[in-house]
Amino acid sequence: MIHVKNQNRKKNRGCLWTIIICLIIYVGLCASIGFMMGGMFSSGTTKVKDNSVYCLEMKGTVIEQAQEANPFASLMGSLPYGASQEETIGLDDILSNIRAAKNNEKIKGICLKGGALSVAPASAKAIRDALADFKQSGKWIIAYADNYGQMNYYIVSVADKIYLNPQGSVAWHGLGGAMGYYKRILDKLGVEMQVLKVGTFKSAVEPYIRTSMSDADRQQTEIYLHGIWDNMTAAVSESRSISVDKLNAYADEYMDIQPQEKLLAYGLVDSLVYVQTIDSVLKDLTGTKDFKLLSHSKMNGVKRDDPDEESKIAVVYASGEITDESGNGIVAKEMLRTLRKVQKNEDVKAMVFRVNSPGGSAYASEQIWHAVKLIQEQGIPVVVSMGDYAASGGYYISCEADYIYAEPTTLTGSIGIFGLIPNIAKLRDKIGYDIDCVGTNKHAAMQSTMTMKGLDETERAMMQSMIERGYDIFTSRCAEGRHMPQDEIKKIGEGRVWLGKDALKLGLVDELGNIDNAIAKAAELAGLEKYSMAYYPAKKDPLDELLKMLDNSTDEEKMVAKLRELVKQPRILMLAPVVEIK
Repeated sequence: MIHVKNQNRKKNRGCLWTIIICLIIYVGLCASIGFMMGGMFSSGTTKVKDNSVYCLEMKGTVIEQAQEANPFASLMGSLPYGASQEETIGLDDILSNIRAAKNNEKIKGICLKGGALSVAPASAKAIRDALADFKQSGKWIIAYADNYGQMNYYIVSVADKIYLNPQGSVAWHGLGGAMGYYKRILDKLGVEMQVLKVGTFKSAVEPYIRTSMSDADRQQTEIYLHGIWDNMTAAVSESRSISVDKLNAYADEYMDIQPQEKLLAYGLVDSLVYVQTIDSVLKDLTGTKDFKLLSHSKMNGVKRDDPDEESKIAVVYASGEITDESGNGIVAKEMLRTLRKVQKNEDVKAMVFRVNSPGGSAYASEQIWHAVKLIQEQGIPVVVSMGDYAASGGYYISCEADYIYAEPTTLTGSIGIFGLIPNIAKLRDKIGYDIDCVGTNKHAAMQSTMTMKGLDETERAMMQSMIERGYDIFTSRCAEGRHMPQDEIKKIGEGRVWLGKDALKLGLVDELGNIDNAIAKAAELAGLEKYSMAYYPAKKDPLDELLKMLDNSTDEEKMVAKLRELVKQPRILMLAPVVEIK
């Protein structure tokens, strides 16, 4: 009996210590969250001191719209080891900060530091144009990096002086793109991708049914790569006073691996110096050793002299692949909710729709198109500003706008539609899995048999007919929005991707320009002389993100659900091929 009592005492002590430890962890967690929340909400605006320099660190991946840093991400393990939220940087913040630096008398210049920014051509041009506009104020820009990536060099070539580490490099080799093909892998697995499509150039399906580029895809890819490269070389030529012919000759030498002295001799850089020398350069440029560096995050806190008018122009960001109900891009149900808020806001007199999307779900694209149309029917003019992409479904949701701006290097068009249905009949044979079906009607079990056994001729014809109806709706929407005959749209459709500058000639866009041009046009169409801005969607609340992280469903469960959805019904897509440009 005594022995049992001692055991119970030990057990109770163990429980007591467990409770105490849990309480300590809980209190510590609450204190940590409170500290982080206090830091988030107590941060005021940055006070700019005399002789300040905006230091824009060229690193991370450029996204359309910056998001508030989530202090719980690393705590909940949602970021990979060593990763940080600083790995993304908003194009909106970059452009706003450059503009603010131009207008602030205490900021003497900009220092572009580093050269590992991951950025697509149209966004790179927007940044470069903003820097060129900054120089119109008479202020200076310098750049320093250990190594410059090619798109980074294109951006920094606008600087007054380009400095490079004596052991550094400049990537300058021309543009190339690569696409992976899975057909042989699928053949080995016994999976056939049944493709239904409209559009000779609709090449997003090719990786599943080919082992190399079709002639049509090669043609359109070469055209837009040359177009982007021509734009880059012309800009660098003007800034660096090097002829386009010479820039192409240097690219043929693959400057990435050439000696640094050759980079200097060719005029691609101005000086070979170590990073410590940049302090002396900035002292000379500011005229004082007490200059202050403003980081990008600090610059975000610099007060803007933005008007606070009742009349507002809404800027709605639509970035990423278009999906129906879930995803990290343009989720239809969320976008419809956002557009409804714009429609219901009586202060909104015009809308700028910032689209950066290669497309996606045909159904979701139609719903967003309709929501934009409802806003117009309320008397609110809509102006589209195209980013890196506004292709296929991305063009679908843009075409109804009253006015469309594209960058010269925007990839747009790709007016086409396709469906992908896997047929795993041969895979079933390999693993010995049989299937038999019953049904009240001829095609009652078609949703199962189309993937398990494959489409027969009648079923394929029915599916193709549905795809063609979708294409007819797509082209009719474009014809209506662009005030062009549908036959003309079909001629320039066929799934072909166009550069913004070529889309202008074809009537798919109205003018070449950036988001600032779009905002000015929206004000003009609405008859506004004074207005303030309203941005949608609102930046994500870190607390909401925390709740999402506490979702009970595992990644594995979510993946299984997604696979079930794919098998359950064919995906009808409006998606442009995305070639990684390097």
